[in-house]
Amino acid sequence: MNVYTTDKIRNVVLLGHGGAGKTSLAEAMAYLAGLTSRMGKVTDGNTVSDFGKEEQKRKFSISTSVIPLEWEGVKINILDTPGYFDFVGEVEEAVSAADAAVIVVSGKAGMEVGTEKAWELCEKYKLPRMIFVTDMDVDNASYRQVVEDMTDKYGKKMAPFHLPIRENEKFVGYINVISETGHRWKDKEVVDCEIPEYSRPNLQVCRDTLIESVAETSEEFMDRYFAGETFSEAEIRAAVRLNVMDGTIVPMSMGSNILCQGVYTLLDDIVKYFPSPENRVMAGVNMKSNEVFQADFDFSKAKSAYIFKTIVDPFIGKYSLVKICSGVFKSDDVIYNQDKDMEEKVGKLYVLQGNKPLEVPELHAGDVGAIAKLTAARTGDTLSTKATPIRYGKTEISTPYTYMRYHAKNKGDIDKISQSLQKMMHEDLTLRAVNDSENRQTLLYGMGDQHLDIVASRLLNEYRVEIELSKPKVAFRETIRKKSDVEYKYKKQSGGHGQYGHVKMRFESSGNLEESFEFSQEVVGGAVPKNYFPAVEKGLQESVIRGPLAAYPVVGVKAVLYDGSYHPVDSSEMAFKMATIQAFKKGFMEAQPILLEPIASLKVTVPDQYTGDIMGDLNKRRGRVLGMNPMAGGKQVIEADIPMTGLFGYCTDLRSMTGGRGVYSYEFARYEQAPSDVQEKEVAERAAKVAENADL
Repeated sequence: MNVYTTDKIRNVVLLGHGGAGKTSLAEAMAYLAGLTSRMGKVTDGNTVSDFGKEEQKRKFSISTSVIPLEWEGVKINILDTPGYFDFVGEVEEAVSAADAAVIVVSGKAGMEVGTEKAWELCEKYKLPRMIFVTDMDVDNASYRQVVEDMTDKYGKKMAPFHLPIRENEKFVGYINVISETGHRWKDKEVVDCEIPEYSRPNLQVCRDTLIESVAETSEEFMDRYFAGETFSEAEIRAAVRLNVMDGTIVPMSMGSNILCQGVYTLLDDIVKYFPSPENRVMAGVNMKSNEVFQADFDFSKAKSAYIFKTIVDPFIGKYSLVKICSGVFKSDDVIYNQDKDMEEKVGKLYVLQGNKPLEVPELHAGDVGAIAKLTAARTGDTLSTKATPIRYGKTEISTPYTYMRYHAKNKGDIDKISQSLQKMMHEDLTLRAVNDSENRQTLLYGMGDQHLDIVASRLLNEYRVEIELSKPKVAFRETIRKKSDVEYKYKKQSGGHGQYGHVKMRFESSGNLEESFEFSQEVVGGAVPKNYFPAVEKGLQESVIRGPLAAYPVVGVKAVLYDGSYHPVDSSEMAFKMATIQAFKKGFMEAQPILLEPIASLKVTVPDQYTGDIMGDLNKRRGRVLGMNPMAGGKQVIEADIPMTGLFGYCTDLRSMTGGRGVYSYEFARYEQAPSDVQEKEVAERAAKVAENADL
């Protein structure tokens, strides 16, 4: 592939709902640009984008892929993203590297949740955008409806560029709204045609909408609009070009991915209307001078790049996908990783076409490429030079809140599973493996159930190790509410040296749930020698690990040793430790033991119309709604306290209740006494574990 300068580069991310046609559109673009000799299909698993085994098996995108195209002397880096919400981390990474977005909407399905989320991402990153309506070859597809819905939702900035021409229920051509001309497809060519009479009323509506959008771009145009003057085609295009870049106009066009119709004009529009990186702003910090480094994708400044994504594939190896923020990167450059404080040699530079690496001699500012085998580099790291060490802010990646317990099907695979998960976590920042030592379980965090299912499937198919996912254990606690006074005499005589330890102890609540226990002694007259006090404390330390009620850790207990006795020959540290353990069990069970359950602070963000359903569901989960705070865009943030047990499966249920529009976050808040029914059930379930003193 040729080397392109900054002004000849367009970085475009494809966004939209799952199944809207992003990958098919990318495939049509690749075919038209001469990258492929025939168009692949998602259903056949032979597209450039969906090269992963899981993607081919499941028939949808799981990770972001880059497809660089050459079109009219311009390099267009297409970033094809997954549409399903479980893979939002991949989308966020792609958006951070893009300079503009094409939001893909199915003409058949219309505007969906994924469309709204794509728009919100563009707003967040201030990305210029276009709307491309697909599936126009399908009879019940309605471009007009999508235009109306988008205009109702986002205002007059929506500017329809094209209208469909249909004959005999087939999509045969389009009307250019700007030039008011008709065009038909004839084989692979486009020929001029008359505008059908039935299209003229709709053309007038769309034209009026477009002219209104143009008029709103400047005071001069607004005055002319109200004076009844018309705008020339050149004026309309110039206004559109200017205003697409600052997001005040959003062009809308349509086509058919399968028939490769409308894609040619889309590629033309990307080149004409979307900004090159030199029109975008990029700033970091010079770590040597501690001053702002205004990179702005300037090739003449010190070289720097941002790693926006990592690919770790067992078959093709590790690639760090970079966006060059300033300067020119060349093969054999020595680069400095500011985040890891180390230098590495680049070796070769590549551009990736899906999973196919193509070697290039250099990458200019604004371009997207890949560097192989950087050992220490991770997603989010900044690459620069030792002379000018730069650091850019890391992309904000969604936090995973859905988790499952996992264990190796074959115990011999434990180390291999751990290593494989480490590699996958380098690749996927929304995946986390956590060792919960307290509950003796390993946890896998992801963005949803489907995400975790795919992780398990990838481990099996790519890394040849198998894990089983199950419901995680919740970390209850045990404590006491009343006082108790007990004594225990540990005595063993089996010929020769015996064992003797005798303690009298009081137990009560300390009121401090942060600490397991507090120990003090009030022994007088040497009834228990001082040298045995540490043994008593050690007995308590062992006892609080697994409480006598349900084998959960104990918190908030105050233990006082006030009396006892010893034997000058048979007493030992071991004897006093054992006496303490038994005294603790007895004293704990006599002091009204209770279970404490973990409570989380939950925030749920949903559109106004779903608040009633959400609050009703939280009540079912024993949640307590604390308040509601309105947000911009007709949304509410519901704050609630909820037991951790009530959060299992919440991700799926929330998406179901809100059509995927609701998001949530939570953090551990405190422990509270569990209701009697929950306590009884938990104690009954763990009775065997208490009796057996088995490993949990």
